[in-house]
Amino acid sequence: MFTIEHDFDATIVTLVDEGAPREEELREDIIITAFEDCVTLRQFDPQRDDDVVITLSLVQLRDLGAALDLPEGSYRLTPKGQTR
Repeated sequence: MFTIEHDFDATIVTLVDEGAPREEELREDIIITAFEDCVTLRQFDPQRDDDVVITLSLVQLRDLGAALDLPEGSYRLTPKGQTR
């Protein structure tokens, strides 16, 4: 399950883990906040009793999206018409 909220300066997606057969195997919610210049992922860590936050630049997010559809290897994405 997930929810989507549109805030003044960000879009917030919350992913709720419903996929485990036993409740003790469920993971904490993941809150994804998309800003104009970055995306943050936040998840509560019960062992630390604190949130863990990861911030991705938009380039890193683009690369992650591409990586989900590619086989093992090393890649560099370049904009169309540009060579390196």
